[in-house]
Amino acid sequence: MTTVLDNGISVIWDLPRDQETIYVDELPPLESKPIYSFLKRLFDVVFSFLAMVVLLIPMAVIALAIVLDSPGKPIYAQTRLGLNQKPFQIYKFRSMYQDAEEEGLRWAENQDGRVTEVGSFLRKTRMDELPQLWNILIGDMSFVGPRPERPEFYKIFDTYIIGFRQRMLVKPGLTGLAQVNGGYELKPEEKIVYDLKYICERSFQVDALCIFKTISVVFCERGAR
Repeated sequence: MTTVLDNGISVIWDLPRDQETIYVDELPPLESKPIYSFLKRLFDVVFSFLAMVVLLIPMAVIALAIVLDSPGKPIYAQTRLGLNQKPFQIYKFRSMYQDAEEEGLRWAENQDGRVTEVGSFLRKTRMDELPQLWNILIGDMSFVGPRPERPEFYKIFDTYIIGFRQRMLVKPGLTGLAQVNGGYELKPEEKIVYDLKYICERSFQVDALCIFKTISVVFCERGAR
């Protein structure tokens, strides 16, 4: 299916979904949790900085491999919606050929022909997400939270999942409850269930569980595209 949005951008997608409208329960006002929020941000700053220092040389090697594998910049920026629907630029290692979306935006698929050889390895190991350590350091993202989506996809989901944008009541994450319970294999209407569960139950224990499970997912290469 191809959908043309108000801004003229076309979105090519074939997400499995029911035609009926899905209504998501409205969440009650969120508990502020100031101590949790402060320590979560402190963890994000300290560990994203340390990770960037430790991974500086490996990331430079990855960037070189991408450039040698196919033309184009090794890192690209893409607009996503974050906390309170604020747009920000998310950074990733390029895993697709240049102009992969010249015919329109498209949901990532299994065995996607737009993915380069190096990109396939990066996606399986999730190393294409490493530049998002910078997003975490500057405060656009956290290590744990709902994965940020593109504005164009939100407009699609809005047409049949009423209340989907509630997932932006908290800062988006590098990983999250939905990611460790199916990730790309989940339909949007299934992801929102995990996202809202995380928002309601967010705590040090839940964050630690998501990080621990993410390590397992990465090593098992489950759910990658």
